[in-house]
Amino acid sequence: MRTLVISDLHLGSRLERDVLRRPAALEALLHHIERTDRLVLLGDIVEMLEGRPRAAFEDARGVLQAIGQAVGPDREIIVVPGNHDHRLVRRWVRAQAGRGRPVKLASRVPVSSSPVLSSLVRALRPAPVHVHYPGFWLADGVYAHHGHYVDRELLLARSAPSSPSIGRPGPKPPYPSRGDQRIEDYERGLGASFAAIQVALGSTLPRGVSAAIDRAASVARTAGMIAAPALDAALPSPVLAPFSAGLLGQQFRRSGLPAMATVAGRLGVDAKTVVFGHLHRAGPLSDDPRGEWTPLRGGPRLLNTGCWVYEPLLLAGAGPGHPYWPGGAVRVDARGRARTVNLLDAVDPADLR
Repeated sequence: MRTLVISDLHLGSRLERDVLRRPAALEALLHHIERTDRLVLLGDIVEMLEGRPRAAFEDARGVLQAIGQAVGPDREIIVVPGNHDHRLVRRWVRAQAGRGRPVKLASRVPVSSSPVLSSLVRALRPAPVHVHYPGFWLADGVYAHHGHYVDRELLLARSAPSSPSIGRPGPKPPYPSRGDQRIEDYERGLGASFAAIQVALGSTLPRGVSAAIDRAASVARTAGMIAAPALDAALPSPVLAPFSAGLLGQQFRRSGLPAMATVAGRLGVDAKTVVFGHLHRAGPLSDDPRGEWTPLRGGPRLLNTGCWVYEPLLLAGAGPGHPYWPGGAVRVDARGRARTVNLLDAVDPADLR
């Protein structure tokens, strides 16, 4: 089965940086959907953390309907919520905990478990929609998770500087394939404070750059923050973009990748490949050192789906091929081989802004 995985659409974003509201981007995605057997929406589908979930959903409805029509009744859509659309499964997760039923790695979630989830599924008709949380097995040995549990690992690593697991140069630390954390433990860690995430992921950045990135770029989304519209006018994006993107990418490789591998190991994920999103940095790309994407000794290879958001602070003056360029995806072929692609490389950059 040919599977296409996309993540971090952030449909209905108040700043209108979700590129699928642009006709050229949506047309390109629909073209690629027609060439696949299954579509996986790997979290942060609709932007529900800006304090306006109903308005965001209404803004997103047209795109969701177009996607559902493109998939049609004979193929399927898999929905795996993340942190910005956690509202889709929050009621179900709490109900499972209340009944003493542990959530498994790829638990099936009834589409009727919350009104907002039912609305999402209806918007995606006529495509059959199945919902799984917190992850989904794309193929034998290929596991997908939005990646939002990374936040907790970053905070834990920061509070225990003697730990060898994250962000330390030298030999690769071992993969913690012991399953010593439950999904419920990570769920309790959701919604970490903005200040804590800023310390965990931006601690090595100059203060001005770190603050700007935390507010206006993808790392801010991991903290559930809202970028203020006035920020665009206040920041010199064309000057700052290459610097901030480079530094953020360095932190992604040094801290984000090991954190995701650590999550997989502590949950007991027995996979050769783990696909995730959340941090918006697609990869591995052609010029990425492959060893960085297997960050823990004995652990899985990681792939990141990238995002479908145009962030001026990271992308001013950039073009296709940039690691934060919108349109990232992961393709999994019929033999279970996964690779990172960008579906918007052929779209005029002016049509994405």
